[in-house]
Amino acid sequence: MCNKLIVTMRYRPLGDSGIHASVIGLGTWVTGGSPIWGQEPDDSESIRAIESAIEAGINFIDTAPIYGIGKSEEIVGRAIKGKRDQVVLATKCGLRWDDATGTAFGESYGKKIFRNTRPDSIQHEIEQSLQRLGTTYIDLYQIHWPTVDHMTMPVSDTLATLTKLQDQGKIRAIGVSNLSVNELDQYLKHAHIVSNQARFSMLTQKQEEAMIEECREMHIAFIAYQPLEQGLLTGKITRETTFEDGDIRSNYDWNPWFEPTRRDHVLDILDSWQDLTHKYDCTLAQLVLAWTIEQPGVTHVLAGARNVQQAEANARGGELVLGDHDIERITTDIKSLKSLI
Repeated sequence: MCNKLIVTMRYRPLGDSGIHASVIGLGTWVTGGSPIWGQEPDDSESIRAIESAIEAGINFIDTAPIYGIGKSEEIVGRAIKGKRDQVVLATKCGLRWDDATGTAFGESYGKKIFRNTRPDSIQHEIEQSLQRLGTTYIDLYQIHWPTVDHMTMPVSDTLATLTKLQDQGKIRAIGVSNLSVNELDQYLKHAHIVSNQARFSMLTQKQEEAMIEECREMHIAFIAYQPLEQGLLTGKITRETTFEDGDIRSNYDWNPWFEPTRRDHVLDILDSWQDLTHKYDCTLAQLVLAWTIEQPGVTHVLAGARNVQQAEANARGGELVLGDHDIERITTDIKSLKSLI
């Protein structure tokens, strides 16, 4: 439906950092590979996808050490070699699999994961990330999850360490991820925070409304991840689609919209937008991305890509501008959908 084309990407500032990033960013959780994502990605194809994203105007690449236990950062590093000046590179700290001195976070990739934002841990993490990414600096360095051991590791110490790294030129800007409004308020007392990254889509918007409004008032970038709900909002998942054991989409506690009855309601709404995809000559995924970008306070949207086709298609969502009437129609449909649940 949407053939390969030259994308006129839009760019927005990351808060008041002076850094301008494409409204569509490339999320690389799937690039690291994991049983929860089903089929393992092909590393060579992942590199080609990253290269294609950059060619299509996506300059914002988001990764993290925990994605694939370092693998995602390594793949990103290989893909941006020789292109570092074309990329706004974001990664994270705070989750360790190789040090049990923090607080328990859970298990992933067959390893126990610990939250750790102690100064020495952050110093170790950034050096490892710089090495894997093949760079001397990170554009946006984010605390992956809020610290929970405030009594033993004050937020002030964590943020003082990040500010020191900023002064040293190893990071350009400080961001956070998955913080609540109250947590963000506490963090802002100790450092200059330019962004908050959180899970957000047209199906989960209500729980994030307060955070988005807080970021908007404070002129902090809000970076939405999982806007396509693990593929549910792409139109490629049908009523008959099944998922293997261990696939995150088979866990209805994680994403209740995959429960069969709820999935049926979602697919009915998606089917009703066929006239819109025809009008804008786009896919459902691109329509959803374009709508998400236009939500007040949402400045950037991350979308993953396993291959070149997905990367190019996601980029198209960054240049698609919807009319006000169509945005209102989609919003009304989504509210109607939620009223059924």
